[in-house]
Amino acid sequence: MKPMSLLAGAALALAARALFPRLLLAKFSGDVAKLNAGDHTSLLDAYADDFVLHFAEGPHRWSGDWIGRAGMDRFLQNFTAAGIQGEIRGIATSGPLWALTMWVRFDDRADAPDGTRIYENSTVLVLRTRWGKVVEQHDFYADTERLTEFDRKLTELGISGIARHA
Repeated sequence: MKPMSLLAGAALALAARALFPRLLLAKFSGDVAKLNAGDHTSLLDAYADDFVLHFAEGPHRWSGDWIGRAGMDRFLQNFTAAGIQGEIRGIATSGPLWALTMWVRFDDRADAPDGTRIYENSTVLVLRTRWGKVVEQHDFYADTERLTEFDRKLTELGISGIARHA
């Protein structure tokens, strides 16, 4: 193989790898827009049947591990029932495409029915994938006490949580 062909191939591979996080950002931003509108099914399609979400521990409705795609379905139902609105701020990736690790900066917020902001936080999501499906996710919040306070405010507003298990 000629050196120029080898260099061209390497440059193309590097360019494709650099473009990949942008493609993921476009795909997941569309899913989050649907989630913000109350439809979590598009986002749910990204998760494997044996998926596990490790969520920040604490005295709130989202605490702990949510197991399987059915568990993630209930978690996302809690998310939309609480009126949470989110936005992906960036995505970084590492590893091969069939076993990718993603770091997602995700900011979320929620308002009471009267428009008063009752919750706002920043998160880093660390997701492991297998053959294009998310199999494990850890959510790391800037301030976990805000989750507890938000859950208390939701309870005061009469918005109850959805059970972790069916």
